[in-house]
Amino acid sequence: MEALMNWLEAQLADNSIFTLQTLGYYGEGLVTTVQLVFLSLIIGLVLAVPLAIGRGSRHAWLRLPIFFYCYVFRGTPLLVQLYLIYYGVVFVEGIQDTWLWLILEKPFVPALIAFTLNTAAYTTEIFRGAIKSTPRGEIEAARAYGMSWGLMMRRIVLPSAFRRALPAYGNEVIFMLHASAIASVVTIMDLTGAARFVYARFYAPFDAFLFVAAIYLCLTFAIIYFFRHLEKRLLAHLKPASG
Repeated sequence: MEALMNWLEAQLADNSIFTLQTLGYYGEGLVTTVQLVFLSLIIGLVLAVPLAIGRGSRHAWLRLPIFFYCYVFRGTPLLVQLYLIYYGVVFVEGIQDTWLWLILEKPFVPALIAFTLNTAAYTTEIFRGAIKSTPRGEIEAARAYGMSWGLMMRRIVLPSAFRRALPAYGNEVIFMLHASAIASVVTIMDLTGAARFVYARFYAPFDAFLFVAAIYLCLTFAIIYFFRHLEKRLLAHLKPASG
């Protein structure tokens, strides 16, 4: 194994900045980026479903706060939100004396909070539109069967809305992947942070950032392929039968 590692290092050493050490930085950055994007999307999706239902409520006391939240987080840059959460935590009185500071002092957690709140706002609007466009006939049929509101939402409205929202949500996932590049501004060693580190060490900006751009491109193609495959499976019943 040691001989193999020495051979690989010798081969990679001939290619400018791409050594086993720098590739290790990119590997760590890739793991951090995937973790940040995946966790923010999962938590944001869990938050967005009830928020989307509440967003379409007839009750103003429930609908208006959700509207305001979505309006603020969709109407301001994610970078500004990240700065406010990352630096604003310090100014919360007494927080540094609590156990929460042990978690929030790490830059990954404020970044995760900012990314989660941002994607939850966009996903809420995506699902709200999908729920609102549910065919009236499906709702009337569910009521005719005697379904309660909760059972109708769980079995009819939400599954149907999820299928319609899938293309738009796929775009949101890609957006979050690309937006994760700003996480490096709060000292997170993600893919872009790794590229900055390699650039600062070897003074090779084109090599460092072109390589990380290629990684983002591969991740984007993988996401596109996954959602297209998922759409084919979930929307197969809409295709006309070949005769």
